[in-house]
Amino acid sequence: MCINKISSGLFVNWNIITKHIVAATGQTFTARSMQPLLGGDINAAFRLQDGQNSYFVKLNRPELVAMFAAEFAGLQELASTKTVRSPKPVIYGQCDTHSFLVLEYLELSHASLASERLLGQQLAHLHQQVQPYFGWHSDNTIGSTLQSNQQSNNWLSFWREQRLGFQLQLAAKNGYGGRLQTIGERLGSELTVLFGGYTPSPSLLHGDLWAGNAGTDKQGKPVIFDPACYYGDREADLAMTELFGGFSRDFYAAYEDVWALDNGYKARKSLYNLYHILNHLNLFGGGYLRQAENIMTKLLVGIGIIL
Repeated sequence: MCINKISSGLFVNWNIITKHIVAATGQTFTARSMQPLLGGDINAAFRLQDGQNSYFVKLNRPELVAMFAAEFAGLQELASTKTVRSPKPVIYGQCDTHSFLVLEYLELSHASLASERLLGQQLAHLHQQVQPYFGWHSDNTIGSTLQSNQQSNNWLSFWREQRLGFQLQLAAKNGYGGRLQTIGERLGSELTVLFGGYTPSPSLLHGDLWAGNAGTDKQGKPVIFDPACYYGDREADLAMTELFGGFSRDFYAAYEDVWALDNGYKARKSLYNLYHILNHLNLFGGGYLRQAENIMTKLLVGIGIIL
């Protein structure tokens, strides 16, 4: 029996995961090496291989299997669009000691000018996949935080309640009250000003599109992974690409060649990135408090409200 202990304290029975892989693929597979991979803050990750086939495996506590189920579904939905490549999901599950998600293993390479432009074009085509509602068919996670996706036909109420409001409520439970809550409530009540003359379409979003969740395969084609999918304003995906940087001017130019952005995006992108900063506050602590307050203050001042 092949068992090891990973840094999070999980004891992993690789034989169980191997059996699930065989059942899902119908192919013989005997794990011969388990290579730990770096880069994630939430899950432990490994490359599992037998000499011919390789799989990317994420592990976490057994009770977090729903997180992997939602990621599995998100990758299926991205793949169904035939726009941007994403790792093929193989199987997810749980046992007494851990939950797991198994994906196709992709060798990633450095981005090129051509791959950056292609990603911009393909992302625009992804965003052209729409539904008649905002939200998704189930809740999922952003990082390890619950992301509520109750379907709505009103984008402003969806964002106010299930994105901004949800994170502010969580922040209050985590001890972040006072000014954060006061200006957050005021911003929520004034959102309509930021959307004058602009009506978003419910586009399929990656949902967590920073540079660490995008890459290029060995053939030079773009790849996106670790989604937190839902249907929403495409500007939310574009905004996050700007939050931590890592995307070139060619990426944005190629996107707009396919589907130009509304002029109001420059103001709204701060609103959309506020969601991720609040989530970082709730996940990682008070180092993000001042940044969240500053974003909200600037948004309110920008629409003529002096606090």
